[in-house]
Amino acid sequence: MNDRPLQTALLAAALALAGSGAAHAQDALTAPQVRAQLEAQGYTKVKDLEFKDGMWKADATSANGKHVDVRLDPRTGKVYPDKAVSPLGEADIRAQLATAGYSGVHDVKLDDGLWQAKGTTAAGEKVKVQLDPATGEVIALEKD
Repeated sequence: MNDRPLQTALLAAALALAGSGAAHAQDALTAPQVRAQLEAQGYTKVKDLEFKDGMWKADATSANGKHVDVRLDPRTGKVYPDKAVSPLGEADIRAQLATAGYSGVHDVKLDDGLWQAKGTTAAGEKVKVQLDPATGEVIALEKD
């Protein structure tokens, strides 16, 4: 029995899967893309656009005419207004981070619409993380 066609098919499938991983990798949004994303969601007078603490930040006017500070996830473009409320509490965030392998978690607070905390990764790095207020998912991480 000749296994060569099977080996060739398996190799082709493995290469296709490896290539598809690269296709799913997302590039960070650029400043013009962020501005366009905000304007598409009804924000106007977008000013002071900067990338800081792992997130895009800007001052803008919301669709109802209120001045807001917003942050955007650099991969997905999801907008986090500074006045967002969270269904999660501090204990929920601490539990989420502990489950994700963080230790020594401290300075947990809801600030400008995002949960923020400091802690140590499983690899021993001290980091500052920002978390989605609705899900507790880490959306930005920087060395502290």
